[in-house]
Amino acid sequence: MKGGFAGEFENHGPLLPEGFLNRTASIGKVVGWVPQLAILSHPAVGGFVSHCGWNSTLESIWCGVPIATWPLLGDQQLNAFQLVKELRIAVEITGQIEKGIREVMDGENEVRKRVKELSEKSRQAMKEGGSSHVTFENLIHTICSSRPKSGV
Repeated sequence: MKGGFAGEFENHGPLLPEGFLNRTASIGKVVGWVPQLAILSHPAVGGFVSHCGWNSTLESIWCGVPIATWPLLGDQQLNAFQLVKELRIAVEITGQIEKGIREVMDGENEVRKRVKELSEKSRQAMKEGGSSHVTFENLIHTICSSRPKSGV
C-alpha cells in the first residue's frame, strides 16, 4: 500500500470491514479516483456520501443530489453543518452510516426536494442574465477597464 487516502491504495480490502468487498461485489464497486461530476450527473445516483469539501458540495448541488455528510478535516465540518442545519440539503452521518444513507435515499425526504430547488436556482444564476453570470461579466469588465494602457 502507498499513500494515506483510499484512492491511493492498490488494495482497498484492508481498509474495509471484513468481507465487505465480497458482500457488495454484485451491487457496487470500490475504486480510487472517479470523474465525480459525471457520476453525480447520472440519473441513477440518488445520494452522495461526501466529506463536504467545497467543490464536492457545489457539484452535488448543481446535480441536485442530496448529501450524507462525512466531514474529515479543515472547513468540511463547518460546510457540513451549513448543509444540514442552514440549507437543509444534507443529512448528518452520526455513528450509523446506514441510517444516514437510508435517510438521504428516501424519495419523500424534504432534503431531496430542497436540493432540487437549490439546483434549479444555481442553474438559473449561471444563465445569461442570471445573478452569477452578471456578476462575472461585471468582474471581467472591471478588470479589463482598470488595465494600464499598452506602452505606458
